[in-house]
Amino acid sequence: AVAALLATALAVGLAAAQPFQFAAIGDTGYSKKSEEEFSRMVAAMNREQLAFVVHVGDFEADPRPYMRSPKTITEPCTDESFKGVLAQFQQSAHPFILTPGDNDWADCHLLKTRKVDPLERLAKVRELFYPAGVTLGKRTMPVTSQASDPKFAKFRENLAWTMNNVSFMTMHIVGSNNNRGRTPEMDAEADERMTANIAWLRKVFADAKARNSAGLVLITQANPGFETQWTPSLIGRYFRLFPGVNPPKKLPPSGFDDILAAVADEMASYDKPSLFIHGDTHIFHVSKPLVNRKIGRFVDHFTRLEVFGDPDSHWVRVMVDPKDPGLFTIRPEIIPQNRGR
Repeated sequence: AVAALLATALAVGLAAAQPFQFAAIGDTGYSKKSEEEFSRMVAAMNREQLAFVVHVGDFEADPRPYMRSPKTITEPCTDESFKGVLAQFQQSAHPFILTPGDNDWADCHLLKTRKVDPLERLAKVRELFYPAGVTLGKRTMPVTSQASDPKFAKFRENLAWTMNNVSFMTMHIVGSNNNRGRTPEMDAEADERMTANIAWLRKVFADAKARNSAGLVLITQANPGFETQWTPSLIGRYFRLFPGVNPPKKLPPSGFDDILAAVADEMASYDKPSLFIHGDTHIFHVSKPLVNRKIGRFVDHFTRLEVFGDPDSHWVRVMVDPKDPGLFTIRPEIIPQNRGR
């Protein structure tokens, strides 16, 4: 019996030490041309040995471009559009995980061709894209949903999973100021969702610490604006790149302030490599944006990855090696047929 237990422990340890790769994408399907590019991107990822694919939301354009050019863009915010996107997602040979974006429901009030209730669209996104206990894709993978907690039963889109002793989680945080500042009803939605997000964040950090995870990956749609929390000296250094532009002395409250504070708070007591993946502003880059305000320096084991976004239909390969002290290696993957001409 002891020998069997030792063999099992050895097998688990070896599995935990194995490197793996996953893909990160987002801000796709903004036009019929972009939909074709997305299909090529899925085909390219299908040819790779990937553990899974994460999509950071905005799987369609918001209604404004459609209103300007209906012939070149699929009408967003409809059941037909959602089902078409889902069919594309299901072509993934790998497990496929989505966290929603503002285009996918919050901005649907902008559609003029029909009356759309953003909250009804949010319910539809949850219904279509979040099967209980598993991912999308031809090959599925088990995931844990926050909806398993009766206090947060509606938040089936907040997911967590572990791969080779690395913890992953999604949080439903969207652009358009996280759906704040438009109507009292939307503010109430944002308040409820942020309460759920922060509870989920704290639980996933606690679980990662308890299981001694090699690291943690946080995935969300919105660019939360880490730079808004920088010290005045860091902001001044950044704005030197823009002659004649003076940074504001004080920023107004943001729909992301609470989550930025919660991430900073959790990272203060977490010393493992952590990766924050988002989309929203459509500019691929990798940086160290989280500031430890006690010492005024960047947190060196916290990395931010922003994925490509429309009109750039490319994907990002994230290589994860538990034997590497930095854990994550990030490489953009350019699809030649999707290059701008």
